Amino acid sequence: MGILFDTSTVSNTSNSSRIRFIGLEYDSMNVGQAVNCLLEHVDRGAPFAYVVTPNVDHLVRLNAEPELRPLYENADYLVCDSRVLEVLARLEGKPLPSAPGADIVENLVRHHISPLEKIVLIGGDADIVESLARDYGLTNVAWHNPPMGLRKNPEAIKRAAEFLCEHNERFAFLCVGSPQQEMVALEAARMGGAIGVALCCGASLEFLSGKVTRAPLWMREARLEWLHRLLSEPHRLWRRYLIDGPRIFRIWWKSRSA
Repeated sequence: MGILFDTSTVSNTSNSSRIRFIGLEYDSMNVGQAVNCLLEHVDRGAPFAYVVTPNVDHLVRLNAEPELRPLYENADYLVCDSRVLEVLARLEGKPLPSAPGADIVENLVRHHISPLEKIVLIGGDADIVESLARDYGLTNVAWHNPPMGLRKNPEAIKRAAEFLCEHNERFAFLCVGSPQQEMVALEAARMGGAIGVALCCGASLEFLSGKVTRAPLWMREARLEWLHRLLSEPHRLWRRYLIDGPRIFRIWWKSRSA
């Protein structure tokens, strides 16, 4: 298997229409539009770009930690990962379609990345790497697995960013959770020299590999994916969905008068 193991301020390039909502500028794109935009970006050899996909969890954290704002403001593409946010935006008369990062990643892997193409993976584990090879024929994986505590480890963030800059060709998948993955992406952008697109995609590859079961389509369409995740991992996610998540409604209401 061709796996490479590692032991050791950005201008916005998006051409889509932008929607300002709860303090961030979103690219108003659905999944298909986002995929096409990213393919066009890499195929024309545009400068390195990174993609963030804010959801309710991101915005609640950002409200509590505004110092994280540059991670989003410097992203080249910022798409809405939440059907809840889509509804709240609609109540303001703003067309902000949800484009879940998991759907964007699945579309790219299934339909647009060839078996011989090199991809970069930051985070994840051996099961995900093996699944990419077994299920999708992706054997040319440059894999870097940063240590735990990445957020408070600037040197580890730098090493991950250097790995991305050295090895990326078209697509890199950053799967170390938020805000760590956005920190790595921004650091790579500031270093210069990188090419292609880096997607800050959290658990997307865990869903794709089957390591974590995603909500069935009907639950996603009914905006109940959060409930499926809560029931699947109650001990880990109860606070996110029952305590922190509902704060978005107060944050949204306050933002309307800002």
